Amino acid sequence: MTPSTWYAASARAFDALPLLDGAREARVAIVGGGYAGVCLALGLAERGVRDVVLLERDGIGHGASGRNGGFVFAGYSLGEDALLEQLGVRQARNLYGATIDAVDLIRRRIARYAIECDAVDAGVIWANWFRDPAVLRARQRLLRETYGVEWEWMPEQRLRSLIHSDRYHDGLFEPNALHLHPLDYLHGMVHAAQGLGVGFHEHSRVRNVVRDGAGWRVRTDAGEVRAQTVVLACGGYLAHLNRKVDRAVLPIATYVMVTEPLGDRLRESLNTEAAIYDTRFAFDYYRPLKDTRLLWGGRISIRNRSPEAVKRLLKRDLLRVFPQLEGVKIDYAWSGLMSYARHQMPQLGTHGDSLWWMQAFGGHGTAPTCVAGELIASAIAQGDGGWREFGRYGLEGVHRPFGYLGAQAQYWWFEAKDRWKSMLEG
Repeated sequence: MTPSTWYAASARAFDALPLLDGAREARVAIVGGGYAGVCLALGLAERGVRDVVLLERDGIGHGASGRNGGFVFAGYSLGEDALLEQLGVRQARNLYGATIDAVDLIRRRIARYAIECDAVDAGVIWANWFRDPAVLRARQRLLRETYGVEWEWMPEQRLRSLIHSDRYHDGLFEPNALHLHPLDYLHGMVHAAQGLGVGFHEHSRVRNVVRDGAGWRVRTDAGEVRAQTVVLACGGYLAHLNRKVDRAVLPIATYVMVTEPLGDRLRESLNTEAAIYDTRFAFDYYRPLKDTRLLWGGRISIRNRSPEAVKRLLKRDLLRVFPQLEGVKIDYAWSGLMSYARHQMPQLGTHGDSLWWMQAFGGHGTAPTCVAGELIASAIAQGDGGWREFGRYGLEGVHRPFGYLGAQAQYWWFEAKDRWKSMLEG
């Protein structure tokens, strides 16, 4: 079978994991083999809770965790200004700071477990699509004064020396950021957790989760796990195991493509190893890959498009920024479903019955999933209550299918505003 993504095609060797066959017992059963579930499994094992079983419906990283842009940086889908307005200085700093710590933890795990995932610790550039620098200055000031984070100003001349496009005007450089091969990163964490005693099972779709005395019985097609604690970590690929959990997220698609190897043509467009995204609501995001390919992502939609449709859309976006790449061949294109909450923040918690959930990481999943994994691991292993910092952001219903229409309308509205602003600037 032809790999559906460049990540699947280029991933390092990873032995298939067995399906769950028969009955077993565990202290913790995790449903979902993406960033969130695997981070939790490793976090539990590092805290000495190793009687853990993770069940994945397809293959590890099949969903958004194996289809994303590979960016690793601090923050949430909800912007820093809204976070401050909703929570106040102390709590906003705590939550944002947790993602800074997560970026550092990801680095340490890559080093500690010798995870080969093409990590490039070169920061991220936020490039201004518009001439007006006010949005850059405002964010730079907010990050410095409220969150204690310094992003470096990049004047237009310097920015264009790194990104060879007339499309951008000034930028900000976030140094505490990296990019990596997400599937290799996930596989590396699986190997690390396996080494500590965690059990992983692929192609083991969970059919239901039911009460079993003081614990839970997790049933798959070919087996079952009796567990004291269950954690649902299914993201945008809804498992239909708990109605309230499922109803709290919208699965939203984003699109990614990868070019053919560009050789010297890559340097005609980029003279940096940093990852890049721009200041529009519906921004482009992209990064250079190890073999001189360019990975390019963008768009937000309720539609999970075909590879050919993704190629057409994103290639048009690419050439608007880098017309010098006219004629470039696109080797891979795909879409993936992210889980979004109405409040644009992660949802993690429990009703106190040993059934937990962790979802709604939106388009900023790598660091926040690490945060959630650590908080829930600490709660289960040590009774820590740090996860309650997210208590404001609960399981608000998204009212599907009407929620899809609202999300798409909002996207089109902000996209139109971006176009109008561009037109006014000439």
